[in-house]
Amino acid sequence: MKITAIAAAAVTALSMPCASVSAADNTKIGYGQGTAVDEKNRPSDAVSFNERYSDLGACALSSDEKRIIITFDQGYENGFTDDILDTLKEKNVSAVFFLTGDYAKREPELVRRMIAEGHVLGNHGMTHASLPTLSEDEAKEEIMSLHNYVMNNYGYQMQFFRCPCGEYSDQALETAKDCGYTTVFWSCAYVDWKTDAQPSPDESLKKLTDAAHGGEILLLHSVSATNAQILGDLIDGFRAKGFIV
Repeated sequence: MKITAIAAAAVTALSMPCASVSAADNTKIGYGQGTAVDEKNRPSDAVSFNERYSDLGACALSSDEKRIIITFDQGYENGFTDDILDTLKEKNVSAVFFLTGDYAKREPELVRRMIAEGHVLGNHGMTHASLPTLSEDEAKEEIMSLHNYVMNNYGYQMQFFRCPCGEYSDQALETAKDCGYTTVFWSCAYVDWKTDAQPSPDESLKKLTDAAHGGEILLLHSVSATNAQILGDLIDGFRAKGFIV
């Protein structure tokens, strides 16, 4: 499966509790990939994030410099996911869908379709709560209650976590790691989630294609009409640049 480009340890068995987290800094940090890039067109802040936090099982870039990994945050359904899945199927692309608890509960048909068509389900928190604002026990519950719900209702064992709100701390990353998860941020994203202020398709396609880089983890939101419209052309553009998608 293509997500293996993001190296990760296996998920801990469901019957085992999360390990105890050592005392770590819980200062809240808001993630952003920044605008400066290196000689490979990779955002410098994403490169620095990997260097600093890889030992905590977190990444903003994958190690596969030939590949671009497309991910979607699934907070709520806006009617575009079926079209997105149609395009991914047509283009033979596996994506990662980070589910919230509300989405997992409200959209069983779409979740089952994601699984059936070979996509990866990621954990975006049961309530989409910012982990640094929670106690250690609450943070574990935020992760593992959704993990267990998806396992019990879909027979699917998630292993990739994305911090809600893009907010993290050393302690939050340790908590996710000790719960058996690799924490996945991103190296490319744009303002696509404002449903009443969608960017133009031409503008978005150019922005995302120009930003392409090896090891890219692309964050999109499935609530975006623009994303649904440009996805096929975007995949074609990545491949024209020589990337595997």
